[in-house]
Amino acid sequence: MIQGLDLNKSPIKIKRALLSVYDKSNIVELAHTLNKKNIEILSTGGTAKTLRQENIKVVDVSDYTQFPEIMNGRIKTINPLIGGGILGLRDKHESEAKRNSINWIDLVICNLYPFSDVISLENCETNLALENIDIGGPTMIRSAAKNIGWTCVVIDPNDYSIIIDELEQKNHISYNTRKKLSAKAFGHTAQYDTLIHNYFKGDQLSNNLTLTFKKHSNLRYGENPHQSAASYNIINNNDSNILNATIHQGKKLSYNNIMDADGALACVKEFDDPACVIVKHANPCGVSIGTDLLENYNRAFNADSVSAFGGIVALNRICTDDIAEAISKVFVEIVLAPAFDKKSLEIFKSKNKLRVLEIGEIKKRVPKLEIRNLDGGVLVQDVDNKNLIKKDLKVVTEKSPSDGDIQTGLFAWKVLRHAKSNGILIAKDNTTIGLGAGQVSRVDAVSMALKKGGDKVVGGVLVSDAFFPFRDSIDTIKDSGISCVIQPGGSIRDQEVIDACNESGISMLFTGVRCFKH
Repeated sequence: MIQGLDLNKSPIKIKRALLSVYDKSNIVELAHTLNKKNIEILSTGGTAKTLRQENIKVVDVSDYTQFPEIMNGRIKTINPLIGGGILGLRDKHESEAKRNSINWIDLVICNLYPFSDVISLENCETNLALENIDIGGPTMIRSAAKNIGWTCVVIDPNDYSIIIDELEQKNHISYNTRKKLSAKAFGHTAQYDTLIHNYFKGDQLSNNLTLTFKKHSNLRYGENPHQSAASYNIINNNDSNILNATIHQGKKLSYNNIMDADGALACVKEFDDPACVIVKHANPCGVSIGTDLLENYNRAFNADSVSAFGGIVALNRICTDDIAEAISKVFVEIVLAPAFDKKSLEIFKSKNKLRVLEIGEIKKRVPKLEIRNLDGGVLVQDVDNKNLIKKDLKVVTEKSPSDGDIQTGLFAWKVLRHAKSNGILIAKDNTTIGLGAGQVSRVDAVSMALKKGGDKVVGGVLVSDAFFPFRDSIDTIKDSGISCVIQPGGSIRDQEVIDACNESGISMLFTGVRCFKH
């Protein structure tokens, strides 16, 4: 380590540049400028070929180093003449450079093999992934990014215009530009290494958790107007989701819009049958499944029409004109669906503030990690994809549930795990009726669900996301007409709760699992 060095913050002249890029966008335009300024261009492989085809003067790196590319191109730029030319301090290493015939390289233009594209291939095997890990590129980028006093590095073709403008207007590159581009370069290699690390580490919950995302868009603000916000994509995010949706009309999506729309999409993905999900403030206030999508929408909306006002409507089938007509009669923030027919889009145009999101094919939810920030770190867990089926249920009361009650209960369970805990959901005929979500006590959640459902709860099924700690919740519903209760079980007072059901002639099933969503 060299002590007491002063960082050069003066503009630098560019005499020699090294161009080695996978993404060749805009590279010819930049090279023409370098040629015009009599800047020597060193290059490798495909980049050199591209430039020569445009009659741009290029020196092959192998000719420059007097060492050929070897080992199928694995060794090209790893050479002291390249590394020393980039890393050397012009005010400290001049004599050493001359002794070793090292000439300074002032500008490095480089971006990397698309590792993310390769590992996204359906049949990508380890050997293919390994062969697409760039070694020389990150070395050059990091070397130039480190030596910002004397060297400039560019990894993004969109930034070539910055270099062109400064060379044409000032004939040099400023320190501020070098510093800005250096930060971007370190971000590029960090992201690249993170993708490699995550591909090879195997264990999702490994000792080292590294994450990388690419900015999707700036948002007007966050949850509240005084909070700044942006959305970020997973690298190579090509799935059907909110960030990739085609927005046919409406205002720009807000932070809260995206959160609620993502929640609605997650819920509607639960169902194979035609389904409509309406979400308000991150909770599914109305959900219905059945063969007729228009009927599903009407039932979902009427499940809680007050809460549905200003909500998010999610469909898992194409939105047709009759559904569009029905939705247009009320105020909603967003409608999302796999596709929209032409007539429905025409109808929605009359609601110019309505966001219309075309998601594409809606596939089943897949296993992934869920990450939440906390002070000093993050919490990480698997997303809850636990499937509950009939054979998982255990009848614990004297009265057995009907097949219809079981079917409704399984439907309600899929919905409930998208509502905030403590959560209670009452459903009937594959439609939600009353939701009590986000309450600090379970009996309060029961009371809220009853209030929301009103007279419609008669003959309904009540589902709880966790066990009942006391019989008070059952006592609350004993005269409501609810026929069946589904809950995880596991309380020390389970028998007391079962006895309460038996006294009221209500059937009860245990799931053996809970579906908390904090």
